[in-house]
Amino acid sequence: MRKKKTLISMLSLLFAVMLLLSGCFSGQGNNSGQSPSPGKGGDKNTENTGPKILHLNNTEEPGSLHPGTAQGTHDSWLLEGLFEGLTKKTPEGEIKAGMAETWDISSDGLTWTFHLRDGMKWSNGDPVTAGDFEYAWKYALNPKTASEYAYQLYYLKGGVEFNSAKKNAKNLQELEDKVGVKATDDKTLVVTLAEQTPYFLDLTSFYTYYPVDKKVQEENPKWALEASTYVSNGAFKLVDWKHKESMKLVKNDNYYDKDNIKLDEVDFVQIANENTAWQMYQSGDLDMVFPLPQDVQGQLMASNNPEFHNGPDLSTYYYNLNNKVKPLNNVKVRKALAMAIDRKVIVEDVAQGGQKPAYSIVPPGIPDVTGDYQENGGDLFKEDVAEAKKLLKEGLAEEGLSKMPDFTLIYNTNDGHKKIAEAIQEMWRKNLGVNVKAQNLDFQVKIDREHAGDYQISRAGWVGDYVDPMTFMDLWVSNGPYNDAKWSNKEYDAFIKTAKTSMDPATRMTAMHDAEKVLMDEMPIIPIYFYTKPYALKPYVKGFFTPINRYPQYIYADIDKK
Repeated sequence: MRKKKTLISMLSLLFAVMLLLSGCFSGQGNNSGQSPSPGKGGDKNTENTGPKILHLNNTEEPGSLHPGTAQGTHDSWLLEGLFEGLTKKTPEGEIKAGMAETWDISSDGLTWTFHLRDGMKWSNGDPVTAGDFEYAWKYALNPKTASEYAYQLYYLKGGVEFNSAKKNAKNLQELEDKVGVKATDDKTLVVTLAEQTPYFLDLTSFYTYYPVDKKVQEENPKWALEASTYVSNGAFKLVDWKHKESMKLVKNDNYYDKDNIKLDEVDFVQIANENTAWQMYQSGDLDMVFPLPQDVQGQLMASNNPEFHNGPDLSTYYYNLNNKVKPLNNVKVRKALAMAIDRKVIVEDVAQGGQKPAYSIVPPGIPDVTGDYQENGGDLFKEDVAEAKKLLKEGLAEEGLSKMPDFTLIYNTNDGHKKIAEAIQEMWRKNLGVNVKAQNLDFQVKIDREHAGDYQISRAGWVGDYVDPMTFMDLWVSNGPYNDAKWSNKEYDAFIKTAKTSMDPATRMTAMHDAEKVLMDEMPIIPIYFYTKPYALKPYVKGFFTPINRYPQYIYADIDKK
């Protein structure tokens, strides 16, 4: 799941200017060493009267709010409030019943039968049926949809074959009919897997597995582009969407668990600049801010500010290296760049959110056969400037070059990414004599250029879609949809295939550890750090929770001024 940032809208800029003029920025940037006070300014939610409205910042315009085509956290944070899958997650990260009340699993683990709750309705009053799930999953797999996340449905029998077919294949309907998902009646969904998948139940809570109202989709294929035509089945419904400015969600009275939904409304603004968002939080225009400016989160954490929260995050910050671009095609050059970065400086002096330096790609928090997967794997490479210089010289010579050509590092618009890029830029210059230009881009533009291979080095981040090492490890299989490094290794592919097809936990975990060693030995990407989840939250907001692989969850939040 990609991280995201986009450009500041004109409204955001105007609002920031208004805040400046009103003096809401007082105290920012002082040299006193004291942490900024999150409570400055008047709060919109100052009394226990009127509707309960939560004010959040999504940082940027969603790329897609259709479950079948969404692909980023700027999409999923909204989708998680608007939709619900067969299952959902508790604050402790456990899977519990969602649209499906119960399910049965065959003895071989290949057939899952889900039984939907009675009386489920879409926000427009249509009944939610098992057929809506079958339709949605096949829609995402259909090659005509061109869904980047279709591969998450490859666990279904026939999923790979259907999605890999040509858009105009004569047997497309036949391939669709063979996909292992079938609504046997309105309340029963039978799912047949290609192989036993230990984390399949976790996947059913992920947004690519959400249902779509078949009737609405067939009558209006563009229903997900505007609030006026938007239909969902979750705790909230979308009632207003001012593109690149704001979005308004209100409580969905058709939601089966509506009595436990305390908020009347969730208002999102789209402010890419973290400092502007933080200032809005200080002035009371936001009730929660995530992400925080790096210097601010460092100060809040150091002062033990009660409004500062930090939790684990199943995600890794890394740089893509375009392995098709000379001399990044040379493993010695790639390893030299990785070994010349001081990650301790990055996390302590730049990121300042309690992050952990990454010397592997899979973050902590995933169970192994015994213990934690990342801890068991340990560090798979080390920093060594002297060795980096030696490798760079050898690698360049192998490519017929006497010096490293200048190149460009692209990152999505965000002050934090900029500061990290500038720090690494200086480390490469000082340690290796390598010159790099840092360029910020709109998030979607960056994604498009990565997919097209139109870049040299790019900032990237990945949030685990489910709690298993495979959510990271299958990113770099040959020709994988998110293999933006354009790297290919047969040994790596073989280890991943073993891990995906084995029914023995020890065998599959060993295979993934072996694959990760290959990945880090080849270094097609450069791990920087393992994320944490630092955010500020007003004390009157209750019920927020942060699953390890999700953004902070607002669905069951409440506002209490007592």
